[in-house]
Amino acid sequence: MTKTRARAACSHPSLSGISPEHLRELIAALAPRWEAQQEAALTERRRGERRRAVGAGPKHQLVFIDRVLVTLVKLRHDLPDAALGRLFEVDRSTISAAIRQIRPLLAARGFAVPDRPGIRLRTLADVFAYAAAEGVRLRIDGTDVQVRRPVAGRPGRKAFISGKRRQNTIKTTTISDGQGRTLFSGVARPGRMHDQTAVRTEGIAECFRQFPNVEAEVDEGYRGLANQFPQQVRPPPRPMSKKARETTPLGKQYAWREARRRQSSRRICVEHANAEYKQWRPMQRYTGRREAFAETQAAIAALVSDRSARRATRRQTSTELVLASPAAC
Repeated sequence: MTKTRARAACSHPSLSGISPEHLRELIAALAPRWEAQQEAALTERRRGERRRAVGAGPKHQLVFIDRVLVTLVKLRHDLPDAALGRLFEVDRSTISAAIRQIRPLLAARGFAVPDRPGIRLRTLADVFAYAAAEGVRLRIDGTDVQVRRPVAGRPGRKAFISGKRRQNTIKTTTISDGQGRTLFSGVARPGRMHDQTAVRTEGIAECFRQFPNVEAEVDEGYRGLANQFPQQVRPPPRPMSKKARETTPLGKQYAWREARRRQSSRRICVEHANAEYKQWRPMQRYTGRREAFAETQAAIAALVSDRSARRATRRQTSTELVLASPAAC
C-alpha cells in the first residue's frame, strides 16, 4: 500500500474518529503551531539562526498531514506503532516520533465552547467564568480508566488501586453542560484518591468561592462539596436507612424516590459525556506509560469536545398557554 492510499484509508472517520470537515479544520489549526515547534527545535539544535535556504537539508519521511493522521488513528484504536509503520512504509521509530510531536499540540488545544466558535476553555477558571457569564448549570463527575499495574517494589504502587473497581486505575474529572457537551476533562490522579480529596487538590472549591452564582449537579461522591456550598452544589437526597423506611409514611418515601430520580435525570448527561471518551480505545484500558496518560486523555477529550460542541443547543420550551385555534368572540 502506498502512502497516498494509506492516507486516504486513515482519513476515513471509522479510523481517524473524526469527520473530514473536522479533520480539515484540525490540520489548519495545528499546522502553524507544528511549524513553529519544528523551527524552535532546529534553532536550539543549531544554537543559532538558519544558515541555509528554507527547504534545504533532509526531508521528512512523514509530511505533517500524515503525522496528524497517524496520531489520530493511534488515539482512536491504540494500534501498535509497528503496524502503523508498515501501513505508511516507515520505521516504527518514525511513527513514535510523529506521535510525540502531534499529541502535545492536540492536548494543548483546550475544549470547544458550544455556540461560540473559536473560543476554547483550558482551565477550571475558564469553565466557571463561562458558566457564570452564560448562566450554565454545570454537571461534575469523575471517571476511572484501567491502567497497567506498577512493578512490584515500586513506591506508591497501592496508590492506583481503586476501592470501587478493585483495579489499578487513573481518575479524571469531567465537567459538562446540561446537554452532555464537554466543557472540561482532565486533572489525572491515582485511582485510590477519593473525589472529595480531588476537589481540594484541583481547586474546584476555590472556583465555587470565586464564582458564587455558578450552580452544579453532582453525585454522592461530592457530598462534602455540597455541604461546603449548599446554595450552589446540588447532590442527590441523602440515602434513607432501612429503619427509617419502616417508620416513614409511604407518601414521603415516594417523594424521596422521585427527588432522587429527578436529580439523577438532571445529572445523567455528564455520564453520557464520559461514555463518549470510552469509545476511544485508550480510554477503555490504557496500556501505555502512565506518565503519558494525562496528555493522551487531554488530546482525546479535546477532540470529543469539538464533536459535542457541534450539537445544536436545545432551547427550554415555554410553559405559556397558547390557543390552538382563534377563539370565537
